[in-house]
Amino acid sequence: MAMVVKNNMSAVNTLNTLNKNQSELSKSLQKVSSGMKINSAGDDASGMAISERMRVQVRALDQDDVNTNNGSALLRTAEGAVQSTIEILKTLKDKAINAANDTNTDEDRALIQKEVDRLIDQIDDNALTTYNGKYLVDGSKNGLVVGPTGKGTHTCYTNTSLSEDTFGGTLLTRLKRRDGNDVGIHSSDTLTASWVKNGVTYTRSISPIATTNLTSAIRLITESHAKLTNTDALIGLDEYGRAVYTPDNKPGVTIQANDPGVDGQVSGLTFAVTDNSGKMRNEVNAVLDAFKETIRAQNPSPDNSMIFQTGTKANQAVKVGFTDMRSVALGLQSATGEGWNHLPLPPPLTPLPPRFGDVHVVGGGPKVQVTTKDAANAAINVFENALIKATDQAVAIGAAQNRLGYTSSNLVVASENVQASESTIRDSDMAKEMTAYTKHNVLTQSAQAMLAQANQNSSAVLSLLQ
Repeated sequence: MAMVVKNNMSAVNTLNTLNKNQSELSKSLQKVSSGMKINSAGDDASGMAISERMRVQVRALDQDDVNTNNGSALLRTAEGAVQSTIEILKTLKDKAINAANDTNTDEDRALIQKEVDRLIDQIDDNALTTYNGKYLVDGSKNGLVVGPTGKGTHTCYTNTSLSEDTFGGTLLTRLKRRDGNDVGIHSSDTLTASWVKNGVTYTRSISPIATTNLTSAIRLITESHAKLTNTDALIGLDEYGRAVYTPDNKPGVTIQANDPGVDGQVSGLTFAVTDNSGKMRNEVNAVLDAFKETIRAQNPSPDNSMIFQTGTKANQAVKVGFTDMRSVALGLQSATGEGWNHLPLPPPLTPLPPRFGDVHVVGGGPKVQVTTKDAANAAINVFENALIKATDQAVAIGAAQNRLGYTSSNLVVASENVQASESTIRDSDMAKEMTAYTKHNVLTQSAQAMLAQANQNSSAVLSLLQ
């Protein structure tokens, strides 16, 4: 190799190698110090893009889990209010059963009524429960309610204890049980019905029953408040306008309130049969008084359900609506706070045979009354129906809580798996990187030493110039 001084190629080559080693050493040092093998797009452009999308997804999943937990807290708050109302309704039913007992005097029943009034007021207080300033069960967060005519739903009561071939023209004396045996109503018996509407308790009797059929009895007993609608499996239309059928899809006898919405609801319906000596016919009443509320009266409402965002994409959410848990919506008092005005009741829509008695008010409202034995008996079914409404809401809330619980578990697992995938792409293998760091460190030091030697080669030319 020629001895030159202008271009020391050995030093130049060594310098280039040194620079490469220092660059690799710097990258290794960055990977070791950060714990990531991709610190910039230059390290792995596609890998960085993929891992960044995964990081976004992980953060979104974690926020979804926070949303889910907050939603569960809101549902627990609503559940607490509903459970408190359920406990109050249990107490109210106890009070009604107590007031129906003739060991109590009218003064005793008046005292019980005072307690009933206060408990109903507490139900309204429960309905004002809030979470983060939002009212939950006061009806403001109700789901969509349309009903069959767009004016809300009608109260419906269905009896599935009567024979499947029962229809409106069936005589009361020929009613049969589900098993085909006679109900046992005699033509000389008396049928008394009690019902509650807007806090006022009405009662009316047919004596004797004679040849009254089912349609006539129900139409005349309930006056203009309700009527017999269906004797097949169809019960009516729910809040979405969808058909509702009996649980076993077999025919039942359905009584429906004439007017839709809360103002039109019949919150309690009770039938009792006595023989010509006034003795209660319990075996008959067990069948005839088996009308259960199957569709709840609700006012028309837009869809104000609460939305819990639980997904990483738009509109991936859980929707929960809360029905109205105020006493008016539960049928425990009138919406206006006014009871019976003590004016004579309007005449019946059709002329009545002599055996049909006049309609009597035995509880003047505005809250459900237990001040008389007849009113207390009617109140038992009113509180039972209110319990069904409150329990249905508690079940709906519990189901939503379970769903959010499963959603939270799924989000945690998904976040963990996505994070594991992102780690595979972006995280450094520290053992491997330390090995590379050590190698590049040694090579850098070696290149520095050789560069010093290469620079010494030029000094050998001086010996030729002496």
